[in-house]
Amino acid sequence: MIPSVLPTYNRAPLSFVKGEGAWLIEADGRRFLDLGAGIAVNALGHAHPALVAALTEQAGNLWHVSNLYQIPQQQKLADLLVEHTFADTVFFTNSGTESCELAVKMARKYWYDKGQPDKTRIVAFEGSFHGRSSAGIAAAGSEKMTKGFGPLLPGFTHLRWGDHDALQAIDFTDVAAILIEPVQGEGGIRPLPDQCLKGLRKLCDDNDVLLILDEVQCGMGRTGRLFAHEWAGITPDIMMVAKGIGGGFPLGAVLATEDAASGMTAGTHGSTYGGNPLACAVGCAVMEHVADPEFLSGVNARAGLFRQRLEGLVAAHPDIFEGVRGMGFMLGLKCRAMNTDVVKAGYDAQVITVPAADNVVRILPPLNLTEDEIAEAIDRLGKAATALEQATA
Repeated sequence: MIPSVLPTYNRAPLSFVKGEGAWLIEADGRRFLDLGAGIAVNALGHAHPALVAALTEQAGNLWHVSNLYQIPQQQKLADLLVEHTFADTVFFTNSGTESCELAVKMARKYWYDKGQPDKTRIVAFEGSFHGRSSAGIAAAGSEKMTKGFGPLLPGFTHLRWGDHDALQAIDFTDVAAILIEPVQGEGGIRPLPDQCLKGLRKLCDDNDVLLILDEVQCGMGRTGRLFAHEWAGITPDIMMVAKGIGGGFPLGAVLATEDAASGMTAGTHGSTYGGNPLACAVGCAVMEHVADPEFLSGVNARAGLFRQRLEGLVAAHPDIFEGVRGMGFMLGLKCRAMNTDVVKAGYDAQVITVPAADNVVRILPPLNLTEDEIAEAIDRLGKAATALEQATA
């Protein structure tokens, strides 16, 4: 008999009932150190006082009115995002998946309105993840994402990650945009080198193509800058945002330049819930913390310490781990043991991590993880590694 919750997840036997900062409390009272943060969502940890206050105050006033009317909280958050980024305009969604849908629509509508309706193709990359909608799985293109869900949305070309020759060989005549994650998350914590991101920006400029960045997982301070592309000193035309922007409340956004968004006029897109007062009140509270340069400086300092300690962990357990990759608090442990075994051993050591492709375990803690919690994380990860070593001895 099928369970009442559709069984599309192979869920761990854990039921968390409370969260406090970087800690999750199981129903049986055990305390787990959360290095997954809801897959890079809880940017400020669990039950952050500023987020709780923002949500509670707004909940006592107004929850929902729809986008048929002005929403002051939405306007405030849009203004904050425009102030702190390349963007001139913002559309709010409920998720990264919805942001992908709009980004694709926006790029294609841009060229249609420019009198080039045949420019519809989107160039994307192997190992990517852009959500689980029709556009999202078509953009990723992997068999794991697409098998059984055909016919797929047409108009996507997939290149191997880092294949510069293939990029240069593309006929851009019908290409609307290049879509890429500055740091692949699901793909195994693979950062795109700064010079490659600079090269992509130049390639788009030289061939009259839009650049869409997917910063759903790597954005909102995760890499030590507000958005990962800032490290390369470039800007996109369109950017997908979600996860950390709501600090745990469902919220996403598409940011764009005035030019790139020019085709999206009244009636071309909409959302019943996107940008509702509750979500945007929380989003404003997140932005007020995460966009603070002093906060980001602290993220970089503590992330550097964490990476150094993780390198030591790898050296101490060479049969379990192969290396560390990533940037900021978007880190990956490349494993020699099965990454799923490492994650499960972590459960026994009461530490939460997240598996990814390429046999990687993702480390995506709250951005306000403390130095003491970093020490505790290394201790618990070490216990998990030792348990695996003993099990295979």
